[in-house]
Amino acid sequence: MKRIASLLLASTAIAMGGSQAAWAEEASDASASPNRNDIIVTGWLERENDAATGLSLTLRETPQSLTVINRDRMDDFALTNVNDLLAQVVGINVERYETDRTEYNSRGFDITNFQLDNIGLPLRWGIQFGDLDTALFDRVEAVRGANAIMTGIGNPSATINYVRKRPTRELQVSASAMLGSWDQKRVEADVSGSLDASGTLTARLIFAHDDRDSYLRYNRTNRNVYGAILAWEVVPHLTATVGYTRQDNESDGVLWGALPLLYSNGERIPYPVSASTSPEWTYWDVHDQNAFAELAYAADNGWQAKGRFTYIRRRSKANLFYAYGYPDKDTGLGIGGMSGIYTSPSEQYLGDFLASGPVKLFGREHELALGLSTARMDSREYEAFSDEYPEYPSVSEWAENGFQVARPTYPEAYLAEKTRDDLTRAYAALHLNLTDALKAVVGASAMWLKTTGFSYDVDQSRKNSEVSPYFGAVFDVTSNISFYASYTSIFNPQIEVDVTNRRLDPAKGTSLEGGIKSEWLDKRLYVSAALFRARQSNLAEAAGQFEPGEGGQPGDTYYRGVDTTSKGFEIELTGHVTDRWTVSGGYTGLRIRDHDGDPTRTFVPNKSLKLATTYAVPEWRDLKLGAQLRWQNGIGVIDSDIVDIGIVTDPVTIRQKGYAVLDLMAGIRLVDHLRASVNVRNVTDTRYLSSLKWGQAFYAAPRSALFTLSFDY
Repeated sequence: MKRIASLLLASTAIAMGGSQAAWAEEASDASASPNRNDIIVTGWLERENDAATGLSLTLRETPQSLTVINRDRMDDFALTNVNDLLAQVVGINVERYETDRTEYNSRGFDITNFQLDNIGLPLRWGIQFGDLDTALFDRVEAVRGANAIMTGIGNPSATINYVRKRPTRELQVSASAMLGSWDQKRVEADVSGSLDASGTLTARLIFAHDDRDSYLRYNRTNRNVYGAILAWEVVPHLTATVGYTRQDNESDGVLWGALPLLYSNGERIPYPVSASTSPEWTYWDVHDQNAFAELAYAADNGWQAKGRFTYIRRRSKANLFYAYGYPDKDTGLGIGGMSGIYTSPSEQYLGDFLASGPVKLFGREHELALGLSTARMDSREYEAFSDEYPEYPSVSEWAENGFQVARPTYPEAYLAEKTRDDLTRAYAALHLNLTDALKAVVGASAMWLKTTGFSYDVDQSRKNSEVSPYFGAVFDVTSNISFYASYTSIFNPQIEVDVTNRRLDPAKGTSLEGGIKSEWLDKRLYVSAALFRARQSNLAEAAGQFEPGEGGQPGDTYYRGVDTTSKGFEIELTGHVTDRWTVSGGYTGLRIRDHDGDPTRTFVPNKSLKLATTYAVPEWRDLKLGAQLRWQNGIGVIDSDIVDIGIVTDPVTIRQKGYAVLDLMAGIRLVDHLRASVNVRNVTDTRYLSSLKWGQAFYAAPRSALFTLSFDY
């Protein structure tokens, strides 16, 4: 393991150049023309961030692993949705097991914490419904490991923080048009600037429209994104901000579940990449609205206070068709289907207050952060489940030509689920300046959680409270190198249900991380190495799926609690090798074991590599060339249900071999302010399954191309 780490650091630093610096200045501070011929890189590693602790710390001062994908990286590689973006983040895996539901994991555990501008309610399933567009975001931050202070609860996996674009005083106008494979058509527009001569009133308007077919048969997506943000400097140091965003994601020919992978004799079913179990009439429409208000004050003495309120409204309606069974190899018959209509409205109310600033203790200056947050989510689900169970024709027929079946009849929808989650948190953190070389972070988050309601006739009531402490330290060995370590307890009030459809008790445990952080090349290149270990008891593990007439929604998964330990290491580097050549990426190795010491969660790769690079040649019309590479080792999942068919006597392991995916990009300035670029994804046309988490899967996208014409002023 040490040999791999050393070789990786050496070869990467020599052979690779990277993506855009992960800490580029915010748009509000960027007034230079994007078409200038000189490249200036200064002090980007010193930019402060509060995503991990609530304290304004630089990357090197933060005793935890933190990765940022900024706007330049999104634009260079056309990362227009968060699934494509997070697939490029070190240590994060994207489990795309359906077309319109996606899960994520890191360090072996599911990611359940997702935030907007550092606030969120970490009680959703950890599922992204539809593709979340990136047009509204300035950057995306990933804090890996347990985030005890800023979230308080969840798994020791990662916290994903989406940071909104904000208004700028300087006029900024950008627009782009994209044409791509499978008839993709996309347009974006972003306008920001002052509404008055003094610059105290600023606004930003954002729009994106994305319409595309798919390599999957019948699948099509139409997405519209809107954003409007207004900021007013009421008096010096006091700013009020209000905003409204909306995303309408409408998809047809969607997968509910995916391809059954095994014949009844245990052999793998060969499918074309375009194969889908979905009839043409299926759909999944998700409409998200977000309104927020913020009041921020920055005093002359360094203290800052910020109060925020956010309202999120989601309306989801889907007509779905699920395929199940193990077909006979000779006839291809044996797959059945079931269908339902699901309407799922929900509302979230999020409030947060955070104050931070310097304090003096024992003759030295330190920084203190204090916060209080409250969150509430009301969710409902209406089900209309058909009592018709159509049979699929031979696999060879529908896999090549598509599955045609008349839409079933449905009963009147009934209220199947109604729940309310309330979470209150008080948190504090103190950055101790113990000596010139030694800094420490101590803090804690106290949580009170209450759930009421029912799901498919089962009471979901619960009441939990916990305090999660956090301890971290950073020791500067030299002006370039620091050692760091952090520890926290873990408290995860799980929303997964057991076979009786009751929520599991909270998972509890500990998380420990330590390593080295370093800065090189006049603080333009950052390199880190981390060791981590997390232990959890009663962690949810999939144990089966509900059948019609059982306690939960047919096709949904029920769980059991198991004790789980994850150990591993990560190596990451990001920044500028030269003024023209940038690099980012890293390697993750981990081991996940259950209470008996046996491998568990084997659908998670235990070795993965992410690397990206761009190289700019300003004198050649701002030519920029780039590449992204991601690799993972083989994974597998055990299918035990096949034994019930009676042909094989032992469970069958479904495997996905290791694979690598390479993306390339090139861009050039046509005239001032006008740029053309091309992105080619999966250049080698690698064929691989997008996830094995639930034992069904579909193939990921083959090679594709996207052409972009963009205007910036």
